[in-house]
Amino acid sequence: MRINVKAKPNAREEMVEEIQPGEFVVSVKEPPIQGRANTAIVKALQEYFHTPNIRIVSGYTSRNKIIEVGQ
Repeated sequence: MRINVKAKPNAREEMVEEIQPGEFVVSVKEPPIQGRANTAIVKALQEYFHTPNIRIVSGYTSRNKIIEVGQ
């Protein structure tokens, strides 16, 4: 399954919020430097979906990302 994610780095608190089916806003405390925010987003989604099979398909340097969630 692929989902659209809007990343919010440097947030005060970490949060995964589904705004509509297949579209999420993920807030993380990490800054967007050297992929730290991407790593934090993947970890947050792993906890949210209870699966380790999460990977960024596109949007590594963008706030809008496409994420693949495996089962």
